[in-house]
Amino acid sequence: MLTLQSDSFQVPDQYDAIQNLYLERGWTDGLPITPPTPERVQEMLSCSDMPADQVICEVPPNWGAATVEKLAINAVMAGCLPEYFPIIAAAFNAMSDPAFNLYAIQATTHPCAPLLIINGPIREKIGLNSQSGAYGPCWRANATIGRAIRLSLVNIGGANPGIGDMSTQGAPSKYSYCIAENEEQNPWNSLSFDRGYSPDQSTVTVIAAEPPHNIND
Repeated sequence: MLTLQSDSFQVPDQYDAIQNLYLERGWTDGLPITPPTPERVQEMLSCSDMPADQVICEVPPNWGAATVEKLAINAVMAGCLPEYFPIIAAAFNAMSDPAFNLYAIQATTHPCAPLLIINGPIREKIGLNSQSGAYGPCWRANATIGRAIRLSLVNIGGANPGIGDMSTQGAPSKYSYCIAENEEQNPWNSLSFDRGYSPDQSTVTVIAAEPPHNIND
């Protein structure tokens, strides 16, 4: 079994004790988490072909090292299934591009958040919602992948509201922001196709976006 490098804590095997520890240390988004036990983290890592100690990027504003293991811990906390993990790792790889300017997105007073747009076969494989209510609740993959991104941005990067994240009012999209494109009913080329990928490739596009706006005519 792989030896994990992260610090471990002994906590009474009681729901409230575990949740309170994470809340008191500022490690959650305010919602209950799944305890990242070594067994659960190991299972999450089983869906990655990268070494657990590999650093995918450094996350501003605190420039914490986003190792594969640290991302897996946050994915467990968010409630992800292991098969979701490649999307999370790919998203952080994308956000490491200097052109994305993650520091500005993390620290701005504007209410933007990284929005993940998923294309390709993985959409159906893991059950991502690309149709009615795609930005809303009730779809585990959408909800927990987006939440894992946010928890990682907070716990690794230090984007705590009012400390590292200076968004004046915040936004619901800072809890979770992940959708899939409805390629089958799209009258245009898919986003990933326009960016040079074939339909049989699974891709993650990350953009800094405001919450959705309705336009009524």
